[in-house]
Order: sequence, then C-alpha cells, then structure tokens
Amino acid sequence: QVQLVESGGGSVQAGGSLRLSCAASEPTYSIYCMAWFRQAPGKEREGIAAVYLGGGPTYYSDSVKGRFTISQDNAKNILYLQMNSLKPEDTAMYYCAVVRCSNLGEGREMVPRYNNWGQGTQVTVSS
Repeated sequence: QVQLVESGGGSVQAGGSLRLSCAASEPTYSIYCMAWFRQAPGKEREGIAAVYLGGGPTYYSDSVKGRFTISQDNAKNILYLQMNSLKPEDTAMYYCAVVRCSNLGEGREMVPRYNNWGQGTQVTVSS
C-alpha cells in the first residue's frame, strides 16, 4: 500500500497563498487518481480537489473552485495543491489520498480507496 506524506502547511493571513505537497512512496504512474481532503475541528472530512494522474480531468469542490489548483510531478512522485486567495474558512488539516477514479465527477463525492491517512499538514488562515 502506498505511503503518503503531506507537507507545506503553515500560518498565513487572508488573501495569502500556500503550496502543499504530497510525497508518495512509489511511482505515481501506478496510481490512477488522487485527491486532497481537509478536516476542520468538529467538522466532517471533505474532498476538495482530485486529479487523474495520467493527465485527465480535475475536479474541485465549490468551496475551493477558482482558488485552488491540483497538479502533480509524476517523475518525482509528488502531488501538489496550490492554494491562492486563502480565507479563514480554509483553516483545517489537509490530507492527500488515493481515490476511486470511478467515483470522480462534477459534484460527486471523492471516495478514499484506503484508510491509511498520514499525519496531514496544518493550514491556518487568519483574518
């Protein structure tokens, strides 16, 4: 089972930017789809961005669409999440995960394939 390590989080002011990274323990070409999730205290974990690693379509939740961009560097086995125009409501622990490609689609829930969540990386946005 692939091991994932998130990094790049931090504390920023509203309107700022951050780029999160997710390093995989094996070549990402062996994995078709991945996504970024986040969870704030007292709230459910939600999928916010997903991508077909082979260069297919990307999907975003309404809350981040237009502000976040998911991408990858397959040669380095790294998944990225560029976050711009950050808002206080973006404050959460962010995780990356392998997801089922068959569940991806506009407005559809992103479903993790495994339950091997890593440590995540904390993002805190102040007003």
